[in-house]
Amino acid sequence: MLTQIKGLHHVTSMAADAQKNNDFFTKTLGLRRVKKTVNFDAPDVYHLYYGDETGSAGTVMTYFPFPHIAKGNRGAGEVAETVFSVPRGSLGYWKERFAGKGLTGLAQDEAFGEKRLRFLGPDGDGFALTEVDGDARLPFSNGGVPVSEGVHGFHGVTMRLRDGGATGELLTFMGYEAIDRRGDLTRYAIKGGNGADFVDLEVLPGSPAARQGAGSVHHVAFAVENRAAQAEVRKALIDTGYGVTPVIDRDYFWAIYFRTPGGVLFEIATNEPGFNRDEDTAHLGEALKLPGQHAHLRDRIEEILPPIVD
Repeated sequence: MLTQIKGLHHVTSMAADAQKNNDFFTKTLGLRRVKKTVNFDAPDVYHLYYGDETGSAGTVMTYFPFPHIAKGNRGAGEVAETVFSVPRGSLGYWKERFAGKGLTGLAQDEAFGEKRLRFLGPDGDGFALTEVDGDARLPFSNGGVPVSEGVHGFHGVTMRLRDGGATGELLTFMGYEAIDRRGDLTRYAIKGGNGADFVDLEVLPGSPAARQGAGSVHHVAFAVENRAAQAEVRKALIDTGYGVTPVIDRDYFWAIYFRTPGGVLFEIATNEPGFNRDEDTAHLGEALKLPGQHAHLRDRIEEILPPIVD
């Protein structure tokens, strides 16, 4: 069993409109845009990162806004819901805030003994806020949401699968433990994590296969402290039979990827070097940052990318 994984690092999804995506996360959820860069494999498309003050691992939601992308179809083999942690007693504030901004899919319920408010993002993305006691992570204090009500970071993700057996075994190998089961849902938790500690598996054998598009999660990333820990995880996964990519430099972390038995793409990302490697903390997310291999294309990229008004 691996011991290097410390919870979620980030969740990356796809969107249809960069401006709407930016407004939703910064003006509705009150997160900070901590980086404005481009898709390393398609530099004519933004890669936008939102999180806490510094973009701490376990707080960062990232997006590729592809203009004219078709909407994704929900189903098995995907991350169906991304869940954020908020303070106990804050759901009333959020329900009123969301209703005032016209959000759809609002539904209040309870999962694993936790009060939860579910809602949809601009592209039908599945989200929830869960009330959590004792989350020591600090919400972003300059996003228009009071700190007393603010988003601490991720609580976890829910993966929808036709069969959860093999994925459950993988999570156990990764250091997670099955701690509860309620109907179709099984909750896995990591001990000693970063606060983004839960993965819920929703098993629906008859569910159609998901088709990725706008509103779909592209991959979910798990955090390790550094490259040495990442190398240990990579070797263990390969030794277990998984096809893992070489280490890829993503400027703000190093990444490896592999496909899970249920079809979801997993990433293992390092906490180093962080989002302040090319911007100081006071100005994170303000300027368009380009990876070295695309720096010579700046004029052309800036001409193609739609402006984002903050």
